[in-house]
Amino acid sequence: MMILIWLLAAYGMSNILVYGSIFQGIRDWFKNTGNSGIPVISDFFKFISDLVSCMMCTSTWVGFFMSLVAYSPWHEIIGLNQYASIFFDGMLASGFVWAFNGIVEWFEENRPNNNVL
Repeated sequence: MMILIWLLAAYGMSNILVYGSIFQGIRDWFKNTGNSGIPVISDFFKFISDLVSCMMCTSTWVGFFMSLVAYSPWHEIIGLNQYASIFFDGMLASGFVWAFNGIVEWFEENRPNNNVL
């Protein structure tokens, strides 16, 4: 049960970071700074802008973060080395979030349109 809660929390956090209106200003700032043309700074902010616009990329880092701060499914359930489990937790979060987001997007694209006259 704990792993399901962890996976859904990873999806929620990733969804808020990528699509949430609360972070729209920050995402726009990263994008504008990345496109500014300043030699070293623009490359870094372009990377961050690309990262927070991709569910798979963001969820990997969310998995790393959640593993460090909250709970590590690989470490607790399998007993994997703590440092190796951080890596695999990121991969677990990325895979789950990518699959779950794909299902959500499929339903959004294929929902019935009731506005047809």
